Amino acid sequence: MNILLTNDDGLHAPGIESLHAQLIGSDHHPDPLGEVYTVAPLTVQSATSHGITFHSPLMTKDSSINNHPAVAVDGRPADCTKLALTNLWAEKYGQGSRPDLVISGMNAGANCGINVLYSGTVAAAIEAAFLGVPAIAVSLHLDKELQSDRPNPDFDFAAQIARRVIDQLLAGGLPNPHEVLSINIPATGRLTEDAPIKVCPMNTHAMIDRFDERLSPSGERYFWASGSGLDFHGADAGTDVPELLEGVITVTPLSYDLTDRARMGFWSDRVE
Repeated sequence: MNILLTNDDGLHAPGIESLHAQLIGSDHHPDPLGEVYTVAPLTVQSATSHGITFHSPLMTKDSSINNHPAVAVDGRPADCTKLALTNLWAEKYGQGSRPDLVISGMNAGANCGINVLYSGTVAAAIEAAFLGVPAIAVSLHLDKELQSDRPNPDFDFAAQIARRVIDQLLAGGLPNPHEVLSINIPATGRLTEDAPIKVCPMNTHAMIDRFDERLSPSGERYFWASGSGLDFHGADAGTDVPELLEGVITVTPLSYDLTDRARMGFWSDRVE
């Protein structure tokens, strides 16, 4: 299997390095999942959602990850996927070739609930699915209240668990070409080797936003986002947010078709 690996935290983030190590084969998972080619952002691109670059060049830089060749792209996560599938992959593997699977992550921070709408990690995976390559996004919850998660969560352990989950999901074959799965791994302070896996929908309640008001040295007022990222106005039982906080590994199938089909008839009646 040929795998394109990307993320939104940047090519040299610990999450992608740990996941890459597990995908190419490790003591815990000696069999490689496949051949992995990494194309990831040059700098941190968290919460850039599905933005893409149109009005400036996408500069690239040859680099490496775990002593394997990689390419850093001075752009956003969706840019990395788009450029890799359109140009870079064909340069490396031959014209007309494409990866069998795109994996995005492992993100430093959960992408559950409506965070999937803001996530660059998820956007990179969705871009692949949109272009016809099945994709998996992998995110790790960072719980700052857990002493074991401060200051350095155990990315290596989380990546070992992520590889186990990916193996289990792929045991029956690859996802469909336009399919994307989002995996959220619990904070390593509550993560266990045999943590249960549950396929569940995303929580759709809005986040409770908080902003600290401050003054610049010149007296100008500005605001700094200070919300936790996982504080919601509600969390329905059985959705990804409460399950993840209980130590469950969540898997959510996602779709890029945002059409509200249940309301199609209602609005058609308005215009007829």
